[in-house]
Amino acid sequence: MNERRSMGRASPLFLVLLGLGIFFATYNLVTLVIHHQRREQRAELPGVDPVTRMPDELRRAEGSRRPFHVVVTATDAAYSRWQCRVMYYWYKRMKDGEGSEMGGFTRVLHSGKPDSLMDEIPTFVVNPLPAGMDRGYVVLNRPWAFVQWLEKATIEEEYILMAEPDHVFVRPLPNLARDDYPAGFPFFYIKPTEHSQIIRKFFPKEKGPVTNIDPIGNSPVIIKKSKLEKIAPTWMNISLKMKEDPETDKAFGWVLEMYAYAIASALHGVQHILRKDFMIQPPWDLKLENTFIIHFTYGCDYTLKGELTYGKIGEWRFDKRSFLLGPPPRNLSLPPPGVPESVVTLVKMLQQVQKDKLNTYRSQEHSKFYAWSISCELDMFLLFRIFTDY
Repeated sequence: MNERRSMGRASPLFLVLLGLGIFFATYNLVTLVIHHQRREQRAELPGVDPVTRMPDELRRAEGSRRPFHVVVTATDAAYSRWQCRVMYYWYKRMKDGEGSEMGGFTRVLHSGKPDSLMDEIPTFVVNPLPAGMDRGYVVLNRPWAFVQWLEKATIEEEYILMAEPDHVFVRPLPNLARDDYPAGFPFFYIKPTEHSQIIRKFFPKEKGPVTNIDPIGNSPVIIKKSKLEKIAPTWMNISLKMKEDPETDKAFGWVLEMYAYAIASALHGVQHILRKDFMIQPPWDLKLENTFIIHFTYGCDYTLKGELTYGKIGEWRFDKRSFLLGPPPRNLSLPPPGVPESVVTLVKMLQQVQKDKLNTYRSQEHSKFYAWSISCELDMFLLFRIFTDY
């Protein structure tokens, strides 16, 4: 009887060995299944879309700096000059900040002749369109200016940021483009699908659906120079054709040239990564959050209680169009309490430019006065020596 009991009872050593055996067998089986699943997933995804797989692209770009050239087109009007000075000031302040990939800077001046900012801002002079060709729409000179600049200038950087005079950098800007995919800002008022009949005049069906056209303008856009060299002539030609077509001109108005760039890009098979954090546009965007640029194209009108009165001149206002003949005054007042952070920040940044420009001017004048004083002292000393010797 005792012998039967000992035979039916497993030894502790046997149970331990059995348990270890089951554990390793299970582990190997699970590992094999996971490995097989991963291999199947890789087989199902032969290509990776960099637009939808941004985290992977960002990881691949880590550690490799990809500088871009900042370029802005401008006229020689006082209205354009003061905005360019503000923009260039904040470019210099942000260029060497942490995370910045901002390279050189060029103001492409499409007036055909030098102006007073040549020594202050790096400038490349190009010709305007022939007289009358812009039909009073000066922005048509923009794509033509880019065509000339790309053909004639020496540009060291592989990438280009197309910016505008009314852009203020609020943070150091990294290169948001990824390889052949440019980065652009989605404008709420650029809606190709709502104008498909007009779009088809310039974007034929064989080129694909209208949804292939991104809801962007040409600025802000970070793009490879090689891509822009192909797009720019098409952009220029479409802009001119659109302006010549009454229906298109009436439908697109002041954003006609923006639609032209979006269509030209699609014709060349170029699609953009849409970055809403690229910039904000006060007064519609209230907070800075993680944006890089403030675009001050809209007027900002408020009551003294901080209430927006858009479309009606406010008790407090800032509108760049109020300063057609020169920059805002040095004593530009801050907005009243309750006005959004975006507007307050913009005004403070404009004040900072004016303050530093004034201090620079005072410093220069002080240096001139000091040099004049020394000169006077030397003259007095020489006169004293002459009379003494005499």
